[in-house]
Amino acid sequence: MIKIKRVYEKPSRDDGYRVLVDRLWPRGIKKEDLKFSEWPKEICPSTDLRKEFGHKPEKFSEFKTEFKKELKTAAAQEKLAELAERAQEQNVTLLYAARDEKINHAQVLKEVL
Repeated sequence: MIKIKRVYEKPSRDDGYRVLVDRLWPRGIKKEDLKFSEWPKEICPSTDLRKEFGHKPEKFSEFKTEFKKELKTAAAQEKLAELAERAQEQNVTLLYAARDEKINHAQVLKEVL
């Protein structure tokens, strides 16, 4: 099962394999304090795309389309396949820092997976 969770929420047993999906390290969190299993940058939105989106709701549809295009690279496809396979055996939780729980890249990744 694929789940999403803000990095600022406490970890739980249900999280299973925790994957940080932000390209930048989340503000206000020390690296030793964040419990995560991996940080695959190949499935994170590019810096240009992230800046263009700016978490503006009116740009989410365009962002979603462009992000899905970015996820078609061989490296991204390989990582997505690994995570999808892992999710068949245990929970995989995608960790993100965005404030908006509905309009963010983790939602797109969950949809793709």
